Amino acid sequence: MPTTIAPNDRRLVFTSSQAAEYLGVSLATIRRWTDAGHVACYRTPGGQRRFSRAQLDRFIASMSQPGPVGAVRADDARVA
Repeated sequence: MPTTIAPNDRRLVFTSSQAAEYLGVSLATIRRWTDAGHVACYRTPGGQRRFSRAQLDRFIASMSQPGPVGAVRADDARVA
């Protein structure tokens, strides 16, 4: 049974699973977001992702900022 992580959790470092749970998304989503550069992380010498609480909180704050979300460039909007 997964452990529920409260938004006021005081831990400083999260694994991918813990970060996904903290943000309320799936593990696959957190992986996609880090690969795309939307969520910052660092890698252990073994290649595992680690997230600081500050990084996750900055991501949450950025999601509440006004601005173009999902903006499409003109090149991407062309129909083939």
